[in-house]
Amino acid sequence: MDKITMEKENLEKTALTVRALSMDAIQKANSGHPGLPLGAAELGAVLYGEILKHDPSDPKWVDRDRFVLSAGHGSMFLYSLLYLSGYKDVTMEDIKTFRQIGSRSAGHPEYGMAGGIETTTGPLGQGFATGVGMAIAEAMLAARFNTPEDTVVDHYTYVLCGDGCLQEGVSSEASSLAGHLGLGKLIVFYDSNKITIDGSTELSFTEDVATRYRAYGWQVLNGSMYDFDEIVRLVVEAKAETAKPSLIVLKSIIGKGAPHKQNTADAHGAPLGADEVTAAKAALGIVGDFFVAPESTAYFKVKQVEWKKNHEDWQKKFESWSKKNPEKRSEWDLFYSDAYTPVDMPHYAVGDKVATRAAGNKALGAIAAVNLNLVGGSADLKGPNAVGFTSRPFSKSDRMGRYLHFGVREFAMAAVSNGITLHGGLRAFCSTFMVFADYLRPALRLSALMKQPVIYVLTHDSIYVGEDGPTHQPVETIASLRLIPGVTVLRPGDAEETAMAWEMAMENRNGPTVLALSRQNITVFPKDDPDWKNTIRTGAYIVKKAENPDTVIIAAGSEVNLALSAAAIAEKNGKKVHVVSILCRELFERQPDSIKTAIIPFGVRIVAAEAGVKCGWEGLADAVFSIERFGESGPADKVAEHLGFTAESLAKLV
Repeated sequence: MDKITMEKENLEKTALTVRALSMDAIQKANSGHPGLPLGAAELGAVLYGEILKHDPSDPKWVDRDRFVLSAGHGSMFLYSLLYLSGYKDVTMEDIKTFRQIGSRSAGHPEYGMAGGIETTTGPLGQGFATGVGMAIAEAMLAARFNTPEDTVVDHYTYVLCGDGCLQEGVSSEASSLAGHLGLGKLIVFYDSNKITIDGSTELSFTEDVATRYRAYGWQVLNGSMYDFDEIVRLVVEAKAETAKPSLIVLKSIIGKGAPHKQNTADAHGAPLGADEVTAAKAALGIVGDFFVAPESTAYFKVKQVEWKKNHEDWQKKFESWSKKNPEKRSEWDLFYSDAYTPVDMPHYAVGDKVATRAAGNKALGAIAAVNLNLVGGSADLKGPNAVGFTSRPFSKSDRMGRYLHFGVREFAMAAVSNGITLHGGLRAFCSTFMVFADYLRPALRLSALMKQPVIYVLTHDSIYVGEDGPTHQPVETIASLRLIPGVTVLRPGDAEETAMAWEMAMENRNGPTVLALSRQNITVFPKDDPDWKNTIRTGAYIVKKAENPDTVIIAAGSEVNLALSAAAIAEKNGKKVHVVSILCRELFERQPDSIKTAIIPFGVRIVAAEAGVKCGWEGLADAVFSIERFGESGPADKVAEHLGFTAESLAKLV
């Protein structure tokens, strides 16, 4: 007898339990989205019971399949299945306190709150794109570590998305990239119920999704959300297509089982209501609150033994592979550690004129040559961003490549980088012009929320972009990035600082780092602090020391040179000026007062200088030399002169 046929009753009871727990948890919280967990319960049962390679007793098993609930509003779908399949972090108490403070069953899945939650989702489409990153990581690691005799990296990335995910642009960007790269181990289930919050998708979404995905280079399969055998068959068919990712379109009914609200927008984003929950339970044969079918509990107890055995078999294979390939095993351990291997950084002489993007490229090259798990690329700006390094491009035909040509897809690029980093084993960076941080910001925000150490190399960081004009001259962008909690923004003042900034970015394992780098050449300046390479880790250090200064200029990036020039002018007029470079304002502000006053003397007038809006500098300075308008098109020095952003003007303010 077919295995699914044998387990059909257990799978049906599991789907029933998912519906019961989801209805009750959402109703008790008086908040949530019942439509997806009720509508996709059968997929959840067969996915967690028969399809996923996982071991709930070890949620971090490196060769587990990844599952991403891109439609994160349907979070009770995930929490119910984690609870039923044996993930210890999600308890019945968590389910009963759904969406309450302290519960691991948060409103949307949050990475780190419970084993089995692979990424934070909720902003639609980002989970999809993150899944693409996970599939890229699997392909990269498989190419590096598998041998003809032993396959130690061999898992799939599954994503569940809905109509909303497929309307968001980020999923289109990521889908296009995934098709181009031929990510055959990416399988996406499309919960096609044709309902969104406003009503039927006929209101705004009538495209032929299947045709679109075939054009992207995907395999498209079709089936029913409610046929266990068909779902398993479709997954087998998806796995058989190794050269293309697969979209499995499953026709479904939103809120299935709620007799008066199923197949309507009322089931989407609000509790069903007490009367409808009662009616649904009566129709489904559910007795009591927070019902768990004993058949489902017994089924998963058996499965847990099976999953653990599969994991143990993999572990034996892994140990055998390790003995046969000791060099690969050493590299594996290094890849999966949090360690950064320090390198001998490029050296510069005072007076050298180097754009910090160019200095960043030299630092990246040195780091990537030793830290082989560093991968990444740019949004079609490899040359302008200066992020090329010695590696072949990652492609459909070459999985050993470490450079990623993301194409003009900033948002997907950042979300994919999150997925690569979340997967484990690899460290990701991505790059574009600073002003286009606005295109990727939602993914950067999730990097920070998940504390993922993605490195964002954002070049062309000010009005000194010049001739490209105000559309490409960021004046407010750096300030806005500093506002995101958990983002470390490093804006180095010269080539030497840039090398240190890259090193600090690689050492930072607690969240994303933004490297804000210049297009224009910047002079390497002398540094009065002999221990500046250590002091800079506080976020700031003394560049030019003055005894008993009457003014301190604090500056970031290219404006450190401007500050030094202004200080020289002011000193000719009898001023004593102390100049401080602030690599990271937020890092400096977190230092104890003893460190801050050692760098910026207490009681002295402070003038801050940065080629952007003054937002955030007011708390540190008595006066701010800033730019409170958009730029102009013209040569960089002419733009600065036109805006009055000159050393002479800064000296007058001093």
